[in-house]
Amino acid sequence: MERFLVTGSSGHLGEALVRTLRADGIGVTGLDRVPSPWTDVVAPLADRAALAGALAGVTHVLHTATLHKPHVGSHTRQEFVDSNVSGTLAVLEEAASAGVRGVVFTSSTSAFGRALSPTPGGPATWIDESVVPRVRNVYGATKTAAEELCELASLDPGLPVVVLRTSRFFPEADDRDEIRARFDDAAVKLVEFCHRRVDVADVVSAHLAAARRAPELGFARYVISAPTPFTRDDLAGLGRDAPAVLARRAPEVAALLRERGWAVPAVDRVYSSARAVAELGWRPRWDAAAITARLRSGAGPGSPLAATVGAKGYHAERTGVYTP
Repeated sequence: MERFLVTGSSGHLGEALVRTLRADGIGVTGLDRVPSPWTDVVAPLADRAALAGALAGVTHVLHTATLHKPHVGSHTRQEFVDSNVSGTLAVLEEAASAGVRGVVFTSSTSAFGRALSPTPGGPATWIDESVVPRVRNVYGATKTAAEELCELASLDPGLPVVVLRTSRFFPEADDRDEIRARFDDAAVKLVEFCHRRVDVADVVSAHLAAARRAPELGFARYVISAPTPFTRDDLAGLGRDAPAVLARRAPEVAALLRERGWAVPAVDRVYSSARAVAELGWRPRWDAAAITARLRSGAGPGSPLAATVGAKGYHAERTGVYTP
């Protein structure tokens, strides 16, 4: 019988995972330092006794707890190390001691860092598992460090671990002032579903698929993003004239943008999740065409699960766009 532990269960993804597992009748324990209806054990990851207790009877661990990119301006580098690196080490060691079948670690495409940025005026970048990260900030640095601990744990003591580098799925508006000023938020998200965004419902299904495949994989790392309509052959064109490439590759998206008078944001990178689809048996539902249909129906740019979970923010007090 399966039983899951979800760390960070009071957070955006954590809640979505617990909601889904509960709805499917699967046993799940939520652990978070912040109380919520989705959290059974209120404790930090540093509390090894609480963590060990939460792991009783658990077969799969979904480790989503983290300090995020929006915390870079509000938390110290040491706090990032304590949460993202030491916290992950605690999860891995206690999971191994508990004899779980596997761990899924929620990483981020931010781990790629400066490797995401194309040459000014050049083609867009193609991002898949072969790209080597180049550190940009402490968030990415601690995510890549935690990923290395995951790989080490797979070698010694032989704990199956799958790392998922997820693209953006937060519901808040873009953090860049110039993007919010120039583009409609729904337009930004719709175009992002073509190249750098994924719906939280698909992130949930990727985690569950990865958890169940972890024992046979041993260790693996995947990019998780909505399937892109673009190919490598489009990269130069995206750098020169993104609207033209979008009209050719995703005409239903281009048509809606045109009808509503929405400008097309730049496309500077394209995430490929082809390996996750092929190797995990993951079947993402929410691609750009599905989001276009959702917008035409009068709903927002996301799945029903995304609408239900909503925006949580990242801080207890207002900090601007991330916690309005």
